[in-house]
Amino acid sequence: MSKLVEGSLPHIPWEERPDDCDRVVWRSSQNPIIPRDLIPTSNSIFNSAVVPYKDGFAGVFRCDDRRRHMDIHAGRSEDGINWEIDPEPIEFNYENEEIGHSEYKYDPRVVKLDGKYYITWCDGYHGPAIGMGYTEDFKDFYQVENPLMPYNRNGVLFPRKINGSYAMLSRPSDNGHTPFGNIFYSESPDLVHWGQHRFVMGTRGGWESTKIGAGPVPIETEEGWLMIYHGVLTSCNGFVYSMGAALLDRREPWKVKYRAEPYLISPQKQYECVGDVPNVVFPVAALHDKDTGRISIYYGAADTVVAMAHTRVDMLIDFIKQNS
Repeated sequence: MSKLVEGSLPHIPWEERPDDCDRVVWRSSQNPIIPRDLIPTSNSIFNSAVVPYKDGFAGVFRCDDRRRHMDIHAGRSEDGINWEIDPEPIEFNYENEEIGHSEYKYDPRVVKLDGKYYITWCDGYHGPAIGMGYTEDFKDFYQVENPLMPYNRNGVLFPRKINGSYAMLSRPSDNGHTPFGNIFYSESPDLVHWGQHRFVMGTRGGWESTKIGAGPVPIETEEGWLMIYHGVLTSCNGFVYSMGAALLDRREPWKVKYRAEPYLISPQKQYECVGDVPNVVFPVAALHDKDTGRISIYYGAADTVVAMAHTRVDMLIDFIKQNS
């Protein structure tokens, strides 16, 4: 039985679990679903966000070009698998020139909120900060004030107000390849002024011993907010990124109810292990269907391509609780 609170999506991209697979999350047989060179100028396309839009899907995609400049592009799809991505980066409209000061943009998330599609990303504003903007049609985009000061990454908005306030997860960082990082929660009355900062959870041993960060927009279930996130360990060959999951309290999301100790997916397939940055599984977006309990997760692989994985909400929640 589905434990999802809302969100019917009968055309969710989906594959049943293979008969020879006993994992709670399984990879799409079509991986990688988005190649690195889908647009003429791209060196790589990865860590990208997708949402249902009209009769199909739309998204914001990280495309590093052949100069290795990082930027975000809009895209559209009928089935969530085959994508048309705009060859030119998003040009944001803004009221103040200072808002548009951005040295780079990467790792976007997208959420439908108050009838608009809000985008957050890592914004180069004198170091990594959280950028924020919105669109109503994935054609015209508007940038607003950065919600938090540098240095910060992995800003992820919740899909509704909680206790009357907008809510966001983030991961304070430094100006480089941060060798630390915990997840924090913040609230806002207006998406401009942010406070009420709360610690959510930090690193621990094994696959998430170096740093962690929120991934897709949290999914509301009957038992709590389902948070899929990435965790990093430092091996003798560098960082290794894997995917994990936890359940947060519905009314007080900074309180962790359950947190699975094993990872869901770690870099094991060639497209996850070989690329511009080896050994990366980086979840960014998740589609879900309340009627069937299906969840499809988009993740960046080896900082090079976009891949997809599938699970069911009841299976995943049971796994989290049994392995917490």
